[in-house]
Amino acid sequence: MNERKQKLELKYFDIKLVVLIIGISIVGILAVGSAKESLQMRQIYGVIFGFFAMLMISAFDYGMILKLYWLIYAGNIGLLLMVQLFGQSTNNAQRWIEIAGIRFQPSETAKILLILFFAQFIMKRRERMNSFQNLLIMMLLFAPVLLLIYKQPDLSTSIMIMLIFCTVLYVGGLSHKIILTTLAIVIPVAVILLFLILQPGQTLVKDYQQERILAWLQPEKYALSTAYQQQNSITAIGSGQLWGKGLNNNEVGSVKNGNYISEPQTDFIFAIIGEEMGFVGTSITIILEMFIAAECFFIGTKARDDAGRIICFGMGALVGFQSFINIGVTTGLLPNTGLPLPFVSYGLTSLISLYAGMGFVLSVGLRRPRPRASGTISFTELIQEDMNIEGF
Repeated sequence: MNERKQKLELKYFDIKLVVLIIGISIVGILAVGSAKESLQMRQIYGVIFGFFAMLMISAFDYGMILKLYWLIYAGNIGLLLMVQLFGQSTNNAQRWIEIAGIRFQPSETAKILLILFFAQFIMKRRERMNSFQNLLIMMLLFAPVLLLIYKQPDLSTSIMIMLIFCTVLYVGGLSHKIILTTLAIVIPVAVILLFLILQPGQTLVKDYQQERILAWLQPEKYALSTAYQQQNSITAIGSGQLWGKGLNNNEVGSVKNGNYISEPQTDFIFAIIGEEMGFVGTSITIILEMFIAAECFFIGTKARDDAGRIICFGMGALVGFQSFINIGVTTGLLPNTGLPLPFVSYGLTSLISLYAGMGFVLSVGLRRPRPRASGTISFTELIQEDMNIEGF
């Protein structure tokens, strides 16, 4: 136990990651304030609360917290079930619950809890990772989370957690043969499903979801309806040119000032950055998101165990994939979805959940293995590693 205590060294605290997170959070505060000034202070409070939550979580040994992984899983399922039973509906979607006066979105916390649960689950079953029985159990454990989020309905978050799950499996040691075989099956099936979804009278997805895909493929046909917001987003980004029109500007020709994008502080916040901060602002945003994901991956390569590595790569994948999808939507590269831009979009559940997840990444970094000067290992250390002892 004493050795574990010695591994908590402040020199391993990843200040680069913290600076990157603060940087992207400042961009978010400025963009949200320009999009909807009344929400700026709430975004600031969310950043402050999330920052201290991140520091507090990093102070605890992630291994000790992961010992409660079945409780984490049960809590995740419980919160998602509460959405189905008692959730509040907004825009034809039931995604919110209120507990003790606090309103939040469990599908956002589910991303982090899913990573934590499978990090420990996979580490404890590392030797039989690729057995049929183990893979089946993981699929069965993942299915309720996916189904409960999909039924809200929330297709975009469903896709996001599938990407996270695939990343977790890959980092956990999934065989390349299984990956290639799965891709050989999934890709043709996905093409067939897309073809079926585009057919009139289909029942695979809801009508509005089908229309979003059609609007992406034929934007000119839906320019005044489903594709309206996405096309205005592209116009806003292009109009910003190099330096943008300036935050909180009063230009009559502004897409934001003309209210051509509804709720711009959330899913289309990148359009606000493009219009008001220009190419420079969008480039800074993309670079910060990319560097945060890369830093998570780097910390993961130094992790003391499989669970730590999975946490870091899972969080890096979350930031990377979600940033790509959000920016892809606002620039017309992808169909319209409802995913926030990490650390930038307004939404306190998403913001605080991401900060909490980064707290676990920092905790992994603080507890990296200590290099052995002699290159030897004592009998006691060997027994401890074989038994996978975890502690502070």
